[in-house]
Amino acid sequence: MKEKEKSRSSEVTQIMVFKALSDPVRLQIIQYLKRTNHEVSCGEVGSAINISKTSGSYHFKLLQSAGLITARKEAREKYVALNRQTFDKFVSNFYENL
Repeated sequence: MKEKEKSRSSEVTQIMVFKALSDPVRLQIIQYLKRTNHEVSCGEVGSAINISKTSGSYHFKLLQSAGLITARKEAREKYVALNRQTFDKFVSNFYENL
């Protein structure tokens, strides 16, 4: 039964990944993070792609839930970076084509 649960969890994650990647704004976020190639503040990303803080918060939450980005909070600022392992596991070669 454990193997079936693990498989189901992987399927749910895969669905979340593809849903997260289906939005043009989230793709812009992913592309920006790929270009910077290091951890950056959410505010920097929002400014770079011209989205509001509220919109950014929503998109970062979905990307983090799908495992596409990692996030950490320091004081009042949130920092994000790409989680390359998720791309490698669920969407092979997609990362290179961004």
